[in-house]
Amino acid sequence: MECSDQKCGCGSSNEFVTLQLKVPENGCDCQNVRDRSARDSKSYIVGSIQTSAGNIPQISTRLGWKDYLGAFRVRWGIRRNNYRVNPGLYAIGTPNERSDVLVTANYKLSFDTVRKNLEGLNVWLLVLDTKGINVWCSAGKGTFGTKELVNRIRLTSLDTIVQHKRIILPQLSAVGVAAHLVKESSGFTVVYGPVRASDTQSFVNAGYKATKEMRLVHFDWDDRLRLVPNDIMYNLRYLMSLLVVISILSGINTHGYSLQQALINSIPIAKIIAAGYFAGLVLTPLLLPYIPTQNFSFKGLIIGVVISALLFLTHSLSGNVLVTLAEIFFLSGFSSFLAMNFTGASTFTSLAGVKKEMKIAVPIQIVSVVIAAILIILNSTLSGR
Repeated sequence: MECSDQKCGCGSSNEFVTLQLKVPENGCDCQNVRDRSARDSKSYIVGSIQTSAGNIPQISTRLGWKDYLGAFRVRWGIRRNNYRVNPGLYAIGTPNERSDVLVTANYKLSFDTVRKNLEGLNVWLLVLDTKGINVWCSAGKGTFGTKELVNRIRLTSLDTIVQHKRIILPQLSAVGVAAHLVKESSGFTVVYGPVRASDTQSFVNAGYKATKEMRLVHFDWDDRLRLVPNDIMYNLRYLMSLLVVISILSGINTHGYSLQQALINSIPIAKIIAAGYFAGLVLTPLLLPYIPTQNFSFKGLIIGVVISALLFLTHSLSGNVLVTLAEIFFLSGFSSFLAMNFTGASTFTSLAGVKKEMKIAVPIQIVSVVIAAILIILNSTLSGR
């Protein structure tokens, strides 16, 4: 479940997702089709269902190699913002006018997770245009909202396809949808389904009743692990920027700039920055519940200090006192900064809490980097005499 750009909820099994190839006759979705039709493999379309509103595409509940390849790519941040399907109404199985209607966003990774969990059901899937963002994030950002839901019901003529007036939304969309306004505007009653797609069949078969477990939002080890590859790729810009800065600072001396000195001095601390990268983006997320304090930045700081201590005890830090101190400051500060970015992927935080944390953490991180930079310059100056 990820939340900066595509971080929040991205790729977790916590959403209903579907797709659409049909374009409304009034042309409202023509731009969406032009933008995305070339990207949709359409391999999941296996037929169509005839309704009073026209033919509705029928989709498979089995994933193919293209789906797995696409999932692998977006896990590593490749074309992540373009991994989407077209909004509209779709069919799973052979639904009729009495079949349930599930609602979701048009992020395909979540869609694939959901459809493989709906095998054996005969249901309609209504997908909203959330700009390719998952349910949780799009609800928070407003694209999975009341207006889009009501508009999509109208565009698909859903009221002429089903006899009942009930639509099932994923629980994580609740923050973006005003159920009473949906009822007033469309006549449809909103029912919130379970958090995870894997519980959908049990929820429907139980007469739309969710157990306490179905309402709980988990953020287990495997959930956090799935987010690590994308964070590694997403934050490469910070890693590369720091390496460039370090290379420049390491070559400064009283005589000007020395490339040879830059290479000698920057290699050890470059290794430490890489260690900070690993500490903040891999170790901190995986160990998240076990690290003291609620603030992610301080969790990352703690892991950074622990890794620094281990490197020191194993004589992996520089023998130079100034460089060693710079390495520790860089590693800890960098780890803290990267761990703080993980707040967008977590269910442990709130927007207000993140803003409050940043006011305290960011100045500390800046001071840490500045101190390390001063130490590097001082060491370069002394060694260049």
